[in-house]
Amino acid sequence: MEAARHGAFHPLRVAAVEPLTDDSVAVTLAVPTELRAVFRHTPGQHLALRRTVDGGEIRRTYSICGRAPGTDGPQTLRVAVRLVDGGVFSTYALKELASGDTVEVMAPAGRFVLEPRPGHFAAVVGGSGITPVLSIVSTLLAQEPAARFCLIRSDRTTASTMFLDEVADLKDRYPDRFQLIQTLSREEQQAGPASGRLDAERLTRLLPALVPVEAVDGWFLCGPYGLVRGAERALRGLGVARDRIHQEIFHVEEAPPGAQTPATATPAPEHSTVTAKLDGRGGSWPVQDGESLLETVLRNRADAPYACKGGVCGTCRAYLVSGEVRMDRNFALEQEELDAGYVLACQSHPVTEKVELDFDR
Repeated sequence: MEAARHGAFHPLRVAAVEPLTDDSVAVTLAVPTELRAVFRHTPGQHLALRRTVDGGEIRRTYSICGRAPGTDGPQTLRVAVRLVDGGVFSTYALKELASGDTVEVMAPAGRFVLEPRPGHFAAVVGGSGITPVLSIVSTLLAQEPAARFCLIRSDRTTASTMFLDEVADLKDRYPDRFQLIQTLSREEQQAGPASGRLDAERLTRLLPALVPVEAVDGWFLCGPYGLVRGAERALRGLGVARDRIHQEIFHVEEAPPGAQTPATATPAPEHSTVTAKLDGRGGSWPVQDGESLLETVLRNRADAPYACKGGVCGTCRAYLVSGEVRMDRNFALEQEELDAGYVLACQSHPVTEKVELDFDR
């Protein structure tokens, strides 16, 4: 049995590429027996996929959208890829990737998860934000008879809605434990809420009419930045405790207003050193001017874990053992993780002359 290592990629064979909508596909990857323990995952986690083009490396993260396996690990993994304008990897996945091809894949990561347990849970998702939540809800309802789930999803049109059949099957299979509310922003529908965006104001009115907001044990928000932040504001305004709200943001191209580090932030020292522990081995290296701590580590340890480098996926999360850093932006770590001492290495810059990170903790 192969042991999982931070930043290690494994070649997996593509078992199937199936169209979901005009601009998205589901990719099924076959997991050989010797790697099943490596790819064991919790519902809601994602995979980093890697492709080399013209000598350069492209990495993208995609959520696992199938039911989580048992203790033996998965025989297959399924992810959904939606076409992004100018997206090199998504264009490749939709236009070229075929059954029999090989894709390099990192072990599952991410903390937007729900271990099956009794309770009442709910999600607000937009577009491809359905992918991790589909894994969460399908696993939860199959494994925990005392669990209920309310899914509130927003899509542009019916034709653009991913996993229509899979969600409809959940509704048929668990009619007493699964509640579905579908909204469309660019198309009228005969039943359900009126068309339009799910912003904070609308959700503040809508949510109490759908679920007993205060009785929900966990809220899962996933999708574009605006939808997730709007849903968070609505829930907080309705009295939901912060520790019951879990978020994962997709496709943040640029930092929204207020997300960038303020101009008054503490400047970096003239000389600084980062010490990092990764897979049981440590090292210390000087940080070059303007580098993030991840970039410094990567110059010396090519196996350092990362995927998006944009503060979104959380693959580069590390524990700050000592020293101080500033993060340019953070869309991956929840407040509890920040309070516990975790940082995103891809967004972190040294504030003190010495900084120590632990990627293994």
